[in-house]
Amino acid sequence: MKILIYSPSFYPNIGGVETIVSTLCHEFIDQGNEVKLISQTPAIDSKKFPFEVIRQPGLKQMLQLMHWCDVYFQGCVSLKGFWPLLLVPKPLILTHHTWYRRINGSLGVQDYLKKFVTRFATNISVSHALAASIPAASSIIPNSYREDIFYEIPDIPRTQELVFLGRLVSDKGANLLLDALAELKYMGLTPKLTIIGSGPEESNLRQQAKDLKIMEQVNFAGVKVEHELAKTLNTHQIMVVPSLWEEPFGIVALEGIACGCVVVGSEGGGLKDAIGPCGITFPNGDVKALALTLFNFLQNPEQIAAYKSNSHSHLLRHRKSAVAKAYLEVIEAVIK
Repeated sequence: MKILIYSPSFYPNIGGVETIVSTLCHEFIDQGNEVKLISQTPAIDSKKFPFEVIRQPGLKQMLQLMHWCDVYFQGCVSLKGFWPLLLVPKPLILTHHTWYRRINGSLGVQDYLKKFVTRFATNISVSHALAASIPAASSIIPNSYREDIFYEIPDIPRTQELVFLGRLVSDKGANLLLDALAELKYMGLTPKLTIIGSGPEESNLRQQAKDLKIMEQVNFAGVKVEHELAKTLNTHQIMVVPSLWEEPFGIVALEGIACGCVVVGSEGGGLKDAIGPCGITFPNGDVKALALTLFNFLQNPEQIAAYKSNSHSHLLRHRKSAVAKAYLEVIEAVIK
């Protein structure tokens, strides 16, 4: 198949959607397809990809690409990328990785338009919650994780209890986790917590830990990436993902599971899809429910082992090759 992918933001920009699109491109190539990617992001170096990247194409080049492809693929809806379909109609695949709404939950004109165009496409959503948020039918194909980096390392002792991984911003709920740690202390447990990440809320979180008199339990470890991050996760038993907002999915949960952690995460949105049978969810923002869930895990290590036993089968469907194969099956059905 000849797959033309429109991704307005791409390398050298680095983000969730950019990483997901790049991974899919590599896997589509590896599984015997031709791929070309259109981006509006200028290049800053000469990095090579195993697929052609066309940056800021003109009208003529855009039409040539549309004639070349069998299917036109967008990673999240980009309204500016729809005009070529009016001149050269091709099957349209839309993938959905985030909510089409404002920060406060309201819908703007662009959000209504993005939802409207899903009615004229074949849709793929990364979670059940995202699929339910659009008006058209949608296949559900989860995100993948980097299995070459995140995996269990048997010779690393798993001596630490709790770990948080994420940007230190209010939406990610690290403050909620600190409140839960104080609740646990009142309940007679004093587990250690490693906070991995940085962000504008770090100074507030440090002060909160001091005010709650739990500072001796908390290690602000800073930013860790790739293999260093994987090694750190391998030293922990429980990853906590206490997001206050509804996560569209939650690759961080897959990374924790792959490194041998069970996950305790917020139940709203798509995070519960990422966690699957490898952990427990609690209502977003509910400190007491979070503290009680952690208490039960810490007091009953056999529960941790039971949830960990589900990780192999859960992670299989999130491997890069498996996710790409599921995408290709949807695409092939469209162009037959």
